[in-house]
Amino acid sequence: MFDSIKNIFNNNNEETPLLYGEKPDIIREKSAELYEKAKQYFPGGVNSPVRAFKSVYGTPLFIEKGDGCRLWDADGNEFIDFCCSWGPLILGHNHPKVREKVIEVMQNGMSFGAPTALETELAELIIKNNKFIEKIRFTSSGTEAVMSAIRLARGATKRDKIIKFEGCYHGHSDSLLVKAGSGLVTFGETSSAGIPKAFADETVVVSLNDKEAVKTAFEQFKDQIACVIIEPVPANNGLLLQDAEYLQFLRDICTANGALLIFDEVISGFRVGFEGAAGYYNIQPDIITYGKIIGGGLPVGAYGASATLMSNISPDGAVYQAGTLSGNPVAMAAGIAQLSELAKSNFYKELNSKTEEFTNAIQRYASSKSYQFKVFRIGSIFWFAFTDAEKVQTSEAIDPASMEKFKMMHRELLNRGMYFGPSGYEVGFVSAAHNKIDLEKAKRAIFECLDIVFKNK
Repeated sequence: MFDSIKNIFNNNNEETPLLYGEKPDIIREKSAELYEKAKQYFPGGVNSPVRAFKSVYGTPLFIEKGDGCRLWDADGNEFIDFCCSWGPLILGHNHPKVREKVIEVMQNGMSFGAPTALETELAELIIKNNKFIEKIRFTSSGTEAVMSAIRLARGATKRDKIIKFEGCYHGHSDSLLVKAGSGLVTFGETSSAGIPKAFADETVVVSLNDKEAVKTAFEQFKDQIACVIIEPVPANNGLLLQDAEYLQFLRDICTANGALLIFDEVISGFRVGFEGAAGYYNIQPDIITYGKIIGGGLPVGAYGASATLMSNISPDGAVYQAGTLSGNPVAMAAGIAQLSELAKSNFYKELNSKTEEFTNAIQRYASSKSYQFKVFRIGSIFWFAFTDAEKVQTSEAIDPASMEKFKMMHRELLNRGMYFGPSGYEVGFVSAAHNKIDLEKAKRAIFECLDIVFKNK
């Protein structure tokens, strides 16, 4: 039933021998049973592809409970969680203030499809603490927020083409689920079946950290580019940290060509600081998108811009965007509780400081052993890369073969009670719920796992 190599029995009914330093696999019997049942009802047995554990060993873990920085699966295995629901649980799981606010609001109803004061309260909390936006519109997901931001850019500029970057992910809408072709500047090639070529032809894809490619794109499609969209902290395909000077270059070239600059901050927003990457780099984008972190991890997103630009949105303007669950009271309640904590003095200073200490200790250990391993970090986001490069700024710079090392490391981390996203291209997160004891335990586990990976290479 299990595909983890240590739980597979050979023809002699003997367990596969453990290699140097390996621990026996955690029990996954209930998770495996649940997975087999789920495959009867869902494509691949999951409702989002990465959850299928195709890039790592073993069957997916079915989670039953989260509290603080810990998760428990269906088999009762306990983990220190560094996935944090892919980032938004910056306070940890089941934070009491978030939970209590949600319960209070739910007692009055869970969905109205009508305005509530909670929407205004959350918007005021965001905008009064973020000088980069003047008005905001709530959506139900980050994907929906980005899709709406693209439509706003096209409607405001009356242009059709957009520039995106290879290695940045902006959700699964048709015009953005594209990849680069074979040239310096290419029309996007669809990265999913079901996307008409005509949609992809409106998306120009270039490599990150390549000024000449961006300049060429603006020259080649003069007066046709509605916007440039980028994750200012690219964190969906490794952590491809860009130089501030490059992001400023994008700001300047957009201004010079009458195009809008969109910062997709679905991951970096409220993670690297309350003002996100815009505040971190002190660069003013035209539109910013946010994700689940503004709703305490519940389904929500948002996009914001200047009051002038947002006046293009219906019902004020001609750019249509709507949603029955936009501004859902339960998500708004969770967001108010969570962001109120984030707005407190020294919240980010303390969170970022302990993340820095945690990642620096791991890097020091790896460097002392001369392991080909780097930890990249910004704020409370980090990424483990099996490389000796001082910078990894493009997706092309990631060696696909290095994912085999992560695969082994992920298995060993699970066996030591550490939960990370099931792909070496995914980043990790530290939450306010991780204390010194948790992080010390995690460090020791990571040290052991690095020793195993590099002795068994």
